[in-house]
Amino acid sequence: MADYDIPAQTTESEIDVKKSRFIAFAAHTPGIESAKSFIQSLKDRYPDARHHCYAFKAGKPEDSNQFGFSDDNEPSGTAGMPIFSHLQHSNLGEITIVVVRYFGGIKLGTGGLARAYGDAAKAVIEALPLKRHIQMTTLKLELDFAQEALVRSIVENAGGNILAADYTSQVALTVEVPSNEPLNLPYSVVPSRSTI
Repeated sequence: MADYDIPAQTTESEIDVKKSRFIAFAAHTPGIESAKSFIQSLKDRYPDARHHCYAFKAGKPEDSNQFGFSDDNEPSGTAGMPIFSHLQHSNLGEITIVVVRYFGGIKLGTGGLARAYGDAAKAVIEALPLKRHIQMTTLKLELDFAQEALVRSIVENAGGNILAADYTSQVALTVEVPSNEPLNLPYSVVPSRSTI
């Protein structure tokens, strides 16, 4: 499980090609439903645009089960695939790019369309602020009361979070920690099970 970059915020970029406007938007969309919702929000926001072409990688960069793209009635292969091609080479995850096109009256031809949609995607990716998505693992830890403060400190210093604490004759902590970060727990604290 590798970490990867995701969009830090929704970003917009615009290019003009022979009087046609290509307005590109990129957003963090974890999951296909999130991607579809973002695409629909731009169709609602720009209902008078001729085309709303898009591509998404809604999961990890290599998870082809969460890929998608559409030419939205542009000639086949001239919009969705050029946008997706830039996504493929970016190694980003959980991202959707939508390019809203307003036709300017001059036909661009299939090669011109593919270049314009690709250039719009490239421009928004270059403008996009990124943050790192850290793969996390959830563990349940059983420990003595006297060890709780130390274990909480170890988890937090590793970049993890305490999700839940149950108190019986011992303390049961459910924690979330970065998958690639070693968790140097006292030898008497053993993860009882991984829930992910």
